[in-house]
Amino acid sequence: MRIIAIIGLLGLIASGCSDVRRSAPDQPPDRTVVASSQHPVAVDPGRVGSYPALSRSGGGYFYDDVLEYRVWIHPKGGGDVYYRAFASFEPALQFSKTTTGAEEPLVLVRQLKWVNEPEPGKFEPRSDERITEWQVVWLSEKTKRSEDSIERFLKEKANGVK
Repeated sequence: MRIIAIIGLLGLIASGCSDVRRSAPDQPPDRTVVASSQHPVAVDPGRVGSYPALSRSGGGYFYDDVLEYRVWIHPKGGGDVYYRAFASFEPALQFSKTTTGAEEPLVLVRQLKWVNEPEPGKFEPRSDERITEWQVVWLSEKTKRSEDSIERFLKEKANGVK
């Protein structure tokens, strides 16, 4: 009896850890690339909509690649929250403005090298891949990682530059 209970518990834990897709149930990802987009387009438009629904949220200070833009939708009357994925910002913004229950777009970014801040003012350079959702306003020339951007950032923080 005890073995059956343990097996049941392990099955419950494993099902809770599965990668649940929460993409829009009746709308495919929009892989349209807007050439004159005001923000970077997805690095691989063909993969838009294929990334795990659950990711980290924020942080890292720098990004390497834009993977997709996401509009999260809270269905009227309740139900599971889901998102629709886009390759470009402008179609995501338009969709968010015309869809009931939609949030403003977020951007899913990949960070190959980034900065961890485990406590305020303590900065640690990291070099492991990290995928996280950011606010779109965080995308800028300053946050797109270059070869020496993290080194410069750490030096500025050590010298008290905000």
